[in-house]
Amino acid sequence: MTVYLVGAGPGDPGLMTMRGAEVLATADVVVYDRLSVASLLDLAPASAERISVGKTPGRATMPQSEIDALLVDRGRRGQQVVRLKGGDPFVFARGGEEAGALLAAGVPFEVVPGISSAIAAPAYAGIPVTMRHSSTSFTVITGHEDPDKGGEIDWETVARLGGTIVILMGVGRIAKIVARLLAGGLDPDTPAAAVRWGSRPQQHTVRATLGTLADQHLESPTTIVIGAVAALDLAWFESRPLFGRRVVVTRAREQASGFVRSLRQLGADVVEAPAIVVADPVDGGAALADAVTRLATYDWVVVTSANGARRLLGALHDGRDLGGVQVAAIGPGTVDALRAGNIVADLVPERFVAESLLEAFPAVPPGGGRVLLARAAVARDVLPDGLRAAGWQVDVVDAYRTEAAPIDDDTRAAVAAADVITFTSSSTVDRFVAAFGADAVPPVVASIGPVTSGTARDHGLTVDIEASDHSIPGLVDALVKSIGSRPPST
Repeated sequence: MTVYLVGAGPGDPGLMTMRGAEVLATADVVVYDRLSVASLLDLAPASAERISVGKTPGRATMPQSEIDALLVDRGRRGQQVVRLKGGDPFVFARGGEEAGALLAAGVPFEVVPGISSAIAAPAYAGIPVTMRHSSTSFTVITGHEDPDKGGEIDWETVARLGGTIVILMGVGRIAKIVARLLAGGLDPDTPAAAVRWGSRPQQHTVRATLGTLADQHLESPTTIVIGAVAALDLAWFESRPLFGRRVVVTRAREQASGFVRSLRQLGADVVEAPAIVVADPVDGGAALADAVTRLATYDWVVVTSANGARRLLGALHDGRDLGGVQVAAIGPGTVDALRAGNIVADLVPERFVAESLLEAFPAVPPGGGRVLLARAAVARDVLPDGLRAAGWQVDVVDAYRTEAAPIDDDTRAAVAAADVITFTSSSTVDRFVAAFGADAVPPVVASIGPVTSGTARDHGLTVDIEASDHSIPGLVDALVKSIGSRPPST
């Protein structure tokens, strides 16, 4: 096996390279540091061991020598080890030391480069590190060395190099660094910028001049840019409509990826707090499997959720099982799930609720008709009751059930600090309130539709946002329209 030294990039999960994601997907052990993005750990198998060796200014969870020894030990055991490092492993990240230790021990290793914050953080702040006619070079320097102790950096010479100066890990010594750059001849009015948590939803950019930079309130981890380009503000990242808003997603993790991706693309800081997990029905799916053997006796099959659609598809041998049977589906997610199995719904109501399907459902044919409804184990009876009242014979089978998802302390803390919570079904409301309590609900409640809103109100919650289009895209649009102009939390 191999030890992989993988650059995790500066923070945005989308900046992980394809090769990095590929080796993470096969890892037995992931050794990660403070600047690694927590969501990247989800790319590793659930069975992979995760070991934090994070460093913060002035404190190390594990000394570098112990990290080296850990990588050597796990590599010698024949495990597939991913050492996940912020930025690029060979840019001020001690990746060279770790590679040297592995080489000396005879342990195979591979370096997977990452995107350095030296380039990414300025780019996400709208600052190009080079610009034709104003800055044709850039210098990346560590600010970790103490200028008063000689160090290895001749800051006066750096001041005379010209171009853009990018300083990493320099917040703690910025006053001394500035003094020496000024002593080297840089003008105090030289533009400067400091980008904290570059490429993350928490990104914050401070604009200043070299002469005033040390007077700003700066915190690690920050990338400092000095030079003419620092005056540019080609804003794109911080101007996105949901930038900095902390939004809780309560949807089951296996269903939430598209929703989470959409929110992050709009700038939201997403807190994944799945209130439910989707499980087999109590009978293990026996009733659904039995009903599938008798599909020819039904006129219609109705599915009301993507989960129900996927469970139905899993029970079919192939599409021919539905020969002669029409399919009705509520909601675009359900339609998409069916389409993934090459099944096209014959009936989709205009509004994505049971009442709308009842309005659109055809009359019972002469001689009677039968409907198979595959749905969650616990659901409203509006649809089966309404179909029966219209004269249909309805068989209801449990296609799946939802259970409460386990909640850890970190998730509780993240939810407590959030601005908005989203509910995409009644079950997410019920399970969230049961797990967290109604008092833990963030200030703004957003619901996918009237049924979910009704459940929220039954729990005493005030629904601030309700999607007019009762779908995930509709909920995203409602969030943008409602909170996109509000200032983010500080």
